[in-house]
Amino acid sequence: MTKGAVDPQRLEEEWQADMEVLADLAEHGDRAEIERPVDVSFRGSPEALVRLTEAAEALGFDYLDMETSPDGDPCLFLVRDQRADAESIKALTAACLQIEVDFGVEYDGWGCAAQDGKTE
Repeated sequence: MTKGAVDPQRLEEEWQADMEVLADLAEHGDRAEIERPVDVSFRGSPEALVRLTEAAEALGFDYLDMETSPDGDPCLFLVRDQRADAESIKALTAACLQIEVDFGVEYDGWGCAAQDGKTE
């Protein structure tokens, strides 16, 4: 179903932002090798987000939520369990940018809680 290639410059821009988030997690004692829920969000037309919701499981994600942003845009939240090390996050971002291209939605980033291995 791939419709086109991800723009390498866009991937690099997202990766720069990802590295800042990873550094912040590390500052808070995160152990990147611990699997945890990592959520991703997308904006787009309701129709495109419904198509993505229907395909989420095949893409390795579970549906988390759909809500309207403060500026009125529909937002879809998906989640999957994975590590938060650099290699895993870079792969996640590349996958999400491919979803952006394939489904005509806008990737809006990822998030997760820091895991120190001491608390859940």
